[in-house]
Amino acid sequence: MNRSYLFLLCFVITQSIAQNNSVTSLKSKANFPIGSSIRFVPFMKDTKLKGLQQHHFDSYTAGSDMKMYQIAPKPGVFRWERVDSIVAYTKKNNQRLFGHTLIWHNATPKWIEKKAKKDPAWLEGFMKNYIQTYIKKYKGIVHGWDVVNEGLNTKGAGFRTESIWYKTMGQSYIEKAFRYAHEADPNAVLFYNDFNIERDTLKFNTMMKMVEDFQQRDVPISGIGFQMHIRMDIPNEIIAYTLKRAADTGLQIHLSEVDIIFNTHDDSKGGGIQRYNTVTPEMLRSQAKKYAELVQMYQDIVPKDQQYGITFWGFNDRDTWINRFFKMKDWPCIYDEALQPKPAFYGFLNAL
Repeated sequence: MNRSYLFLLCFVITQSIAQNNSVTSLKSKANFPIGSSIRFVPFMKDTKLKGLQQHHFDSYTAGSDMKMYQIAPKPGVFRWERVDSIVAYTKKNNQRLFGHTLIWHNATPKWIEKKAKKDPAWLEGFMKNYIQTYIKKYKGIVHGWDVVNEGLNTKGAGFRTESIWYKTMGQSYIEKAFRYAHEADPNAVLFYNDFNIERDTLKFNTMMKMVEDFQQRDVPISGIGFQMHIRMDIPNEIIAYTLKRAADTGLQIHLSEVDIIFNTHDDSKGGGIQRYNTVTPEMLRSQAKKYAELVQMYQDIVPKDQQYGITFWGFNDRDTWINRFFKMKDWPCIYDEALQPKPAFYGFLNAL
């Protein structure tokens, strides 16, 4: 590498860092952890994105790198390399590492489903070994876990009965997952995590009945994760109602996957409904107000010692999962496609 190229590279990096640091850091203004999901491999190649992540966030959630299909891709194999790299990154940057997720129907490898169908009794033993091997390896390093993710129906009351976990073990798989996780690390904060519980009261009530039953029977649940993938038209009153009832349990409350969309979808892959093809300044101002109101509700409703934090599911419109998953164009994040802060960023910041 010649000197002129090295000088230019250093100049670009310095300018990038300076630009990142010219905007007030979110974590510097918050009284609770502020996080974002990250896809580790593309993230580590993007200097500007890393600079922004280090500047704004003190909590790290893996987008997909810690899910079962990554950790146990085939029988008898555990792959820890990616998680070890994430651990090294979060330690170096003094960030809390949050484990997402242990048991999720969509992250279950096909080989596990096939084996469970042939030998149903095998699945519980596998689940216990998987959870406890994983948690023990990172005991005292991973601060908290989404133990079970999306175990309820997509809409309305009831449990996701088509899941291989429910089909094979019944509803008790959720309770057993929490017990096995707690045995492996009694100090880890253990969450049940789901979407639409902030607005679908039938779904919310199913979750609350389960949580309250767990508390009565000393099942070691310590938190509720509201994914909070919300639309602009979701009434604040219903969000406030569900947050208040959840907080009344005394458990930790995590807004775990926050983004706010303008368009809509049917909650299925490819199910986007493109109501808006472009975004206007007025729309962006309204989104900023919605972000601010969400932060304010969290601070006003959830007692300080129950505020586990707010985590964005990706923080920029360039990389948002919304466009890929729902096959539509939207602008749900606090940074835009050029990695510049949006009005939503300043709405969120000012509310802190």
